[in-house]
Amino acid sequence: MNREEALLLLECHAFAFEDIEHEKMTNGFLGMLRPFGGQLVEENFHEVMTILDVLSPELTNKTVSSEMMACLWSICHLGRAWAVEPDGMLRSNGLITAVQTKQMEEWLSIISYAVMILLEDGGAEEAFWGYEEYKRERNK
Repeated sequence: MNREEALLLLECHAFAFEDIEHEKMTNGFLGMLRPFGGQLVEENFHEVMTILDVLSPELTNKTVSSEMMACLWSICHLGRAWAVEPDGMLRSNGLITAVQTKQMEEWLSIISYAVMILLEDGGAEEAFWGYEEYKRERNK
């Protein structure tokens, strides 16, 4: 994945791409929550982490655009507001299970930690440590 592909996919996962009919808009990270079809798509989480890896030089070198940050913030904030918060649309309407809520919370924590560490220039190894642990635990 190159930078341009990563940026386009990031916009789609954040539901910020101009073509609302794009497949990743309706089935991407935020798209899978609205409307919620009853399943969290783990591939979306992995793709967001790949996007972060591709865009990490910009985050680390403080050359990140406001549009890129808005997308990252949208994924973290809206994902939490819709799927994790008790008053969010999915929990308050009984549409998401406790297990799914915990899963989404874990994904959002891993994403936000990686963004924070990259912005602080803490290095890719530290930024993606939680993600690598997540993958290791799933492959046992």
